[in-house]
This record gives sequence, C-alpha cells and structure tokens, in this order.
Amino acid sequence: MTKRDVVFPAGRQALYEKNRYSPAVRSGGFLFVSGQVGSREDGSPEPELDAQVRRAFANLNAVLAAAGCSFDDVADVTLFIVDPQERFERIWDVAREFWGQAPYPTVTAVGVTWLYGFDFEIKVIARLPD
Repeated sequence: MTKRDVVFPAGRQALYEKNRYSPAVRSGGFLFVSGQVGSREDGSPEPELDAQVRRAFANLNAVLAAAGCSFDDVADVTLFIVDPQERFERIWDVAREFWGQAPYPTVTAVGVTWLYGFDFEIKVIARLPD
C-alpha cells in the first residue's frame, strides 16, 4: 500500500497531528480537503459568525495554496451549518467574498446539530494543476 500524499498548510501541522487527521490528500489528479472551520492558530473558534466564516475560508485557502491550488480550482463544495435556517443567509453573504466568478463549483449545504463548538465548516474537492 502506498502512503497518502498529504498536504499541510504552514504553521498548522501540530493542530492536525493533535486531532489525528490530514488537512488534504492528493489523489488521482484531485485534492480532497478536510472540512475547514474558523479556528484560530490554537484551534479555538472565532467567536463571531462572520469572522468564523472568514477564518474558515482563510484556513481553506491556506490548504489549497499549500497544494498549488486556489479556490478557482475547486469543483465541489460541501457546507456544514449549525442552525442553517437562522444562519444560512448571513454565511452565504460572507462566502460571496471568496467565491469568485462563474462558472461556480457545485455546492451542497447540510444542516447539522454539532460541529465541535463551531457554527460553519467547508469541505472541498479541487482539481490539481497540471
């Protein structure tokens, strides 16, 4: 069995090792990115929702950049939202700051009851550059 080709963003490897998961894995021409939340460097959540969403995108973009990608390479997005009926519109307004131009990636939004103290998580699959 070959080892996974794991991508670590700068400065966050200890956080991923502590929680026992890979931030992203390259496979078959794609980058599979673990769900990214609005965590600070110490792993604690940003307390305010808009800041938490912005931090989640910043964390996502750091993982993408570590693999030589950007959000423009993202093909598929899954959003996890605690209390989506209350929070979706506000989250979607902030997400537009990072979403780029059409054509857009596919997106699935899932309402959840718990995200380890967070209100928002974003998971993506991106195409790796040639």
